Amino acid sequence: MSASLPGSRDLPSSQYDLKSYWGRVRHAVDLSDPRTLLTSSASLEEAKALISSYKQNKIPAMTPDLWAAKKVVDSTLHPDTGEAVTLPFRMSAYVLTNLVVTGGMLTPGLQTTGTLLWQITNQSLNVAINNANANKSTPLSTSQIAKSYLMAVSASCSVALGLNALVPRLKGIAPNTRLILSRLVPFAAVASASALNVFLMRGEEIRQGIDVYPILSAEERAKREALGDDAPPLESLGKSKKAATLAVGETAISRVLNATPIMVVPPLILVKLEKTEWLKARPRMVLPVNLGLILTTSLFALPLALAAFPQRQAISAASLEEEFWEKGGSSGMVEFNRGM
Repeated sequence: MSASLPGSRDLPSSQYDLKSYWGRVRHAVDLSDPRTLLTSSASLEEAKALISSYKQNKIPAMTPDLWAAKKVVDSTLHPDTGEAVTLPFRMSAYVLTNLVVTGGMLTPGLQTTGTLLWQITNQSLNVAINNANANKSTPLSTSQIAKSYLMAVSASCSVALGLNALVPRLKGIAPNTRLILSRLVPFAAVASASALNVFLMRGEEIRQGIDVYPILSAEERAKREALGDDAPPLESLGKSKKAATLAVGETAISRVLNATPIMVVPPLILVKLEKTEWLKARPRMVLPVNLGLILTTSLFALPLALAAFPQRQAISAASLEEEFWEKGGSSGMVEFNRGM
């Protein structure tokens, strides 16, 4: 992300108002734009150099080229490490990487083996995405990742198989209602396991805390910019467990918000479409129609879910542990990277 590049001058957080939900949605559209995946290594380096020039006061003001460079960098680099997030696990690849997996989980008539394989595949992908986009000030060990992965897979498979066994035994409900409930089983499994997955993969953050930083006043930012390359790096105030709990909790909620329309809307629409004469006469079209519904829903759902909470969270130092009460920056505020 652009904040990790050299230079003492702060780059504007976004060209949109991040204090408003719709401003964050527009910003999230940029972060999750699949077109940024086509950026070459040379183009990424050009974008980083352009942003560094601005941060070092070599460019006086933001330009369309700078905003385009910031979009590329923000969608590619991790804000804590400054390293490129592995391509399949970036938010800009989220819709594409989840398309096949979600299509598999929502395939009508899956048997036990198919249900297990798709739930395992989905949770494997979730583990990779959550680990790649987590706050990196408190990294997980390989053994912790493996333990969290096994627990998440066990939870999703248990919910999916349990509900698959329960729905056919329900009495006193119409066959159509039973059909709809059976199609929503993957949603229940994915929603519960996705939230659990986030807490498991980022549990170490809650146990140890994450770095929080003071929010600088306009005067303090101006002084840092005047120092240029001689400005010292902004140091962490320490690790806060309360900030970590907030960060992980909000990320878990955003995962459920993202999964809900993707796992609910397509199967409900498909149930209706399967009753039409057109689809009855073309059974081979069920799969492409299903994938089209998932893709369309995902493109809209992801930015709406990512925008639920700011990625760079600002809160009052007084809401954290007592050790931070007197350390807040401008207006007593501190900030931290929530992760995605």
